[in-house]
Amino acid sequence: MSTLSLSTIRQNLSKFNFVDLSIPALVLLIMGMLVLPLPPFLLDVLFTFNIASSVLIIMIAIGTRKPLEFSSFPSVLLFATMLRLALNVASTRVILVNGHEGHEAAGKVVAAFGEFVIGGNYVVGFIIFAILMIVNFFVVTKGAGRVSEVNARFTLDSMPGKQMAIDADLNAGVIDQETAKRRRAELAQESDFFGSMDGASKFVSGDAIAGLLILFINLIGGFAVGVGQHGLSISDAARIYSLLTIGDGLVAQIPSLLLSLATAIVVTRVTTAESMTEQAGSQLGNPSALFVTSSIMAVLGLVPGMPHLVFLTLAAASAGLGLMALRKQAILLEPAGSAIAAAAAKAALEQPKELDWEDLDQVDLVGLEIGYGLIPLVNTETGGQLMTRVKGVRKKLSAELGFLIQPVRIRDALSIDPDSYHIVLKGVIRGRGKVKVGRELAINPGQVYGALEGIPTQEPAFGLEAVWIEPSQRDHARALGYTVVDASTAVATHLNKVLRDNASDLLSHDEVQQLLDKLTVKSPKLVEDLVPNKLSLGILTRTLQNLLSDSVSIRDMRTIVETLSEVSARTQDPDQLTSLVRPRLGRMIVQGLVDEKNILSVMTLDPSLEQLLHNVLQQQGQGAGQNVVIEPGLAERLFSALRDGAKAVEELGQAAVLVVSPAIRPWLSKAVRHRVNELMILSYSEIPDDQSVKVIHTVHAETKK
Repeated sequence: MSTLSLSTIRQNLSKFNFVDLSIPALVLLIMGMLVLPLPPFLLDVLFTFNIASSVLIIMIAIGTRKPLEFSSFPSVLLFATMLRLALNVASTRVILVNGHEGHEAAGKVVAAFGEFVIGGNYVVGFIIFAILMIVNFFVVTKGAGRVSEVNARFTLDSMPGKQMAIDADLNAGVIDQETAKRRRAELAQESDFFGSMDGASKFVSGDAIAGLLILFINLIGGFAVGVGQHGLSISDAARIYSLLTIGDGLVAQIPSLLLSLATAIVVTRVTTAESMTEQAGSQLGNPSALFVTSSIMAVLGLVPGMPHLVFLTLAAASAGLGLMALRKQAILLEPAGSAIAAAAAKAALEQPKELDWEDLDQVDLVGLEIGYGLIPLVNTETGGQLMTRVKGVRKKLSAELGFLIQPVRIRDALSIDPDSYHIVLKGVIRGRGKVKVGRELAINPGQVYGALEGIPTQEPAFGLEAVWIEPSQRDHARALGYTVVDASTAVATHLNKVLRDNASDLLSHDEVQQLLDKLTVKSPKLVEDLVPNKLSLGILTRTLQNLLSDSVSIRDMRTIVETLSEVSARTQDPDQLTSLVRPRLGRMIVQGLVDEKNILSVMTLDPSLEQLLHNVLQQQGQGAGQNVVIEPGLAERLFSALRDGAKAVEELGQAAVLVVSPAIRPWLSKAVRHRVNELMILSYSEIPDDQSVKVIHTVHAETKK
């Protein structure tokens, strides 16, 4: 038993981390300073530690690239403030009790700071100290508190827009679930941080007020104690307690000013990949501004009566910095210029060669043509994200549709506008759009709370109203309810929609054979029994293309092949085979259409209208995949009613789903495919028996008699 106890103790000791005791030890130290009298030597150590910790905190704040990298700052600020106030209390106790002993009664640090500021003149000393208090409280602390308050408010207001942007990236395939989860966690952490900073800034302002009150307490109380209790003369008491009071206040105000500056630096940081020093250096090193400054300083230096040496020296220094900035820009641009020159020289040296078959390129299955103005979106060296976005779209669509989307070939096209792009499938342009490099697209999702300044446009994928805005307006736009995406995401979203709408064109015999080969590994007899014994590869391909045209995923190839093996003896028509396969995939079709309560909200046709369509099909004797001719007026009223119904259902936050009889579903699905957007048409047989269904709209199309 003793052995077990000793091993348990050893394990607990091995897991114990003494660093975990640092915060409790600091709390105990603060409580001790508030209650127990401290000797002057210990005060010197603690005051020095307080100054060193404040310098450390402001150095970390300066080197931080984004506020969340210093997420512990609000808590650190709280403990640093309490440590400084506890030191003020401890030093006040020593000053009032032992101040009559001389100017070193509260330690050498307090005495040294007091003598340094006063410099033999008490009036000047008080004025300098008052200026420090004013700068700290009314300039730095007040400004930092206001910025913290505004940041907290706008961060909380912009959270819905940022969450919608994450959802948009996830739906567009730009990011995966893990990345979306991480970004949501960062968003929550950001809101918590700025909310905490709003409260932490009150610590700083309260500390400044407390420092001012402690100053008067030390001065008045010390003077009263020195004269009344220790019998000091008025001049000696004023001299000793003024020096101690100012020294104590100064040794506390310097760390307070440093922490106020650190707070202001953290809350005014703009999130970039650079530290504050790097960001300011790159932005202030503007050659034009430096040369103009140099010229103005030189002109002022030539004015009679001015200190010529100082002005002309600063003018020369500004001109030198401008030349250095110009040289740095030339070095950065030199590789690109040399590469262009080398390419031009190589092209000049090349001799025309005879045309042969290798010069004839095959048509790309999927292509993206961009104007030369959009090349920065592709260049990863300058931060272009389009390649990454396109890969994300391919990955997401391949997982959802059930087959591998072919690579997207991106090429520049001089024949189109610089800011335009074309989405090309099999050599045919299937989508066009324009984006603005360096701007972001603020999309109106349907309800916003204000207007934005920018370039009005339409979102290229879905035609929604949008505005091209400056990146600095991003948070403001999200706070107003806009969904904000960058140019690369806008192009990727459009590409995602075009590929999804034309998924059937992306599936060929080769992809189907790959799917069969993959299924053969797990179910060899199933595949062998179907192809080519019962169905040819061409019929199977056409059937799968029909499913994709109906927005049905072909991920469940096992169920599809099993069903086709069972029904292939009845028909070889791909359209009829599609109608026979769909009911077996009913659960997979429905799962993306139900709400959070697992209820399928649907639209239905008016019984008389549905019977009329049945009669038309029977009279013309057309099959499921044949063209049916109906009276033009009836067709227009039908499609108009379906559009209105789909819009009404979508405004309720539900997917637009129309349920009809199996006999008319194939024809109606093809008829409305390009006339009613985002309308899913199901047959009664495709809805599982245990699925809860709710009819929320009935489609009417009154006929003339």
